[in-house]
Amino acid sequence: MAVSVAVAVVAPAVLFATTLVVVSLTAAVVVALAWMTSTMCWRKATRRPVSGLLVLALGIMTVKTAFMLATGNAFIYFLQPVVVDLVVATVFLGSLWSAVPVVARLAPDFYPVDASLAARPGVRSLFRGLTLFWGIVILAKGSLTLGLLMSLSTVDFVLIKGSAILTLTLLAIVTTVAWSVSVARREGLLPVAR
Repeated sequence: MAVSVAVAVVAPAVLFATTLVVVSLTAAVVVALAWMTSTMCWRKATRRPVSGLLVLALGIMTVKTAFMLATGNAFIYFLQPVVVDLVVATVFLGSLWSAVPVVARLAPDFYPVDASLAARPGVRSLFRGLTLFWGIVILAKGSLTLGLLMSLSTVDFVLIKGSAILTLTLLAIVTTVAWSVSVARREGLLPVAR
């Protein structure tokens, strides 16, 4: 899970911020997209599995970059993630009314989940709870991004947003792992801690 997040989220964010400060916004969007594209190509060329997170991040990055290069509008470039967060949070929260919430669909990217494991009541409850949790986290991320975008310069926005969103994301990941381990222990999938 940490590798998926590092490749799909952390690395392009660091490359983007560094290139923005050293070169320009246009160079930063191109470098970040190049990273995502080369990562996807490398994984396919080496026949490694491509995580859903990487595919989602690449799709979002491609649309944002194309729009930025076409318009040159930095505000709209940075506003797009807020809109994407709203849409993604809506998908997460809306999937709670379906038979298979979003986290149940993404879980196999992070842990081998077969049909019998996914059918366990504790695991099903975990997937629903994590779907609600991540829907709320994504809404909070979008709100924080919008607040920072409206109040900071472009460079300050990128630097502060990057660390703030990374902190929020890491806290959400730690919570997700702790919650999952707790459920795995209750379900007898992991030994109980002493």
